Order: sequence, then structure tokens, then C-alpha cells
Amino acid sequence: MTESEADLLALLRELDDPEWLEWPQHYNRGEAAALFGRLVTRLEGDFAARCTAEQDTQDSSEYGRVVVPGDATVCGTRIVVCVSKFGSLALVCADNPGAFLGTGDAQAEGELDGADLAKVNRALVELGYVVVAEELLELDYDGPSQLPRHVGRPSWWHRFFGIF
Repeated sequence: MTESEADLLALLRELDDPEWLEWPQHYNRGEAAALFGRLVTRLEGDFAARCTAEQDTQDSSEYGRVVVPGDATVCGTRIVVCVSKFGSLALVCADNPGAFLGTGDAQAEGELDGADLAKVNRALVELGYVVVAEELLELDYDGPSQLPRHVGRPSWWHRFFGIF
């Protein structure tokens, strides 16, 4: 594990609060909505395309998703950005979460262009999101929260982007 990955895992542990599964203690729905709206607007401008967005996901620690359509990307594969209600965490994936082992795998298979990925990551970072690699989120969850039994073998993805 790299130092950067270790830092991100430390952040995940810091954000994990066993008393608050679906959203953090001081969660502000209005602020989350405004930031998410800016993200959608930014991605639509950067990709010169209308992006679909789902937000305020119920019974989930995921706030919402933005989808950059495949016809706006170099490789023709849509890009999905998942945003957590916790710590402005964001996940970027080609096609869908879990479709590839991560963005590196999607790039190696020719399904995600590096410039498109950089454009999405730049937008997220400039808006104050913390981008977490899908590979890191797939690690087994070992935090203090009691995740629902229907989750099966929980991962950090279940904790910060999953449905409760």
C-alpha cells in the first residue's frame, strides 16, 4: 500500500462514526445539494454534454451519482461519479462501480481515457471532494460500525456508498 492509499484509508477510518451510518453527525443536506449541483454543472461544461444525475439517495450513505455519457468521452464508455454523504468522498468509475477493478484496469482495457479521467478528477478536487480509488474501497471493512447483515462481506464501499 502506498503512502497516499494509507492516508486515504486513515481518512476513511476517521470519517467512520458508529453512531451515524447513513450520514455524518453534522451533515447538511442543503450544502451537499449545492456542491453536487456545482459538480454536475462543472462536468457538463467540461465534457460539453448533458450529464444525468441522481441525488439525495434514500437509505444510503451515497448522496448521489453523476453520469458523463459515453458519447462525450474519448473511449465511448460512460464515466460514473459516486458522491458519499461522508467527508465529500467521491469515487470515479468507468461504466459502473464494479465494472472494472478500478480506473487503472479500465484504462488498460481501453475503456477510459487518461485525459477524461484527469478532467473528472480535477473537477472533483477543485470543488473540494476527496477522490478515493475503487480498489481501496473494495478492501474488507474493519471499522467500528455495525453494518447491516444483508451486506454480506462488507467493504469500505458498503460503508460510505452503500444502501442501508
